[in-house]
Amino acid sequence: MNNVPRFWIVMLSFTFLSAVLTGHPARGEDVPTKKVKVGDVVMVVPGTWKQQPPSNRLRLAQFQIPPSGDDKEPAELSVFNFGGGGAVAQQVDRWKGQFLPTNRQFSMEEGQIELGAYVLVDLAGTYKKPTGPPVLRKTTEMPGAKMLVVMISTKKGNYFLKLVGLNATVSAAAADFRKSIGVPPKKSADKKKKKTSP
Repeated sequence: MNNVPRFWIVMLSFTFLSAVLTGHPARGEDVPTKKVKVGDVVMVVPGTWKQQPPSNRLRLAQFQIPPSGDDKEPAELSVFNFGGGGAVAQQVDRWKGQFLPTNRQFSMEEGQIELGAYVLVDLAGTYKKPTGPPVLRKTTEMPGAKMLVVMISTKKGNYFLKLVGLNATVSAAAADFRKSIGVPPKKSADKKKKKTSP
């Protein structure tokens, strides 16, 4: 009888250690969050999202999101502020251009959050992943990719948050991405709007 409590103590300790080592919480546990101030935007992100030094001067912040499902590599979230940033239609065309036209899926939504008006674009397909310095504009094809990008119009200019990676990982992080800046959960009806983009 004395061995029973000891067994469960060992099992709980093992579960906790596994969660720490893998960076994922044990099943059924809530993921701890942390507040991160990026310019005038305060984000609330999961503790498993690893903040990294920005890889170039255009980025205010960037995060690495651990892989989900069968994905073997993490996704990346980057934050930018360009002051103006151009018209919405121009931005949407630019984001769509980062995916090959073949089998490209696209949907868009607009709304209002505490920070200001926002436009959120959801793209999937083969991503033209940048390689090397941005000025060189070199890319490699990344099939099975997904990108969520949001433009927020604030009193101090437009902020852009871009989450990109393999489909399973970005899809798993989508709810937390929206929650991090106060965008409401995606409505089921939005799924019907998704289509193959020309």
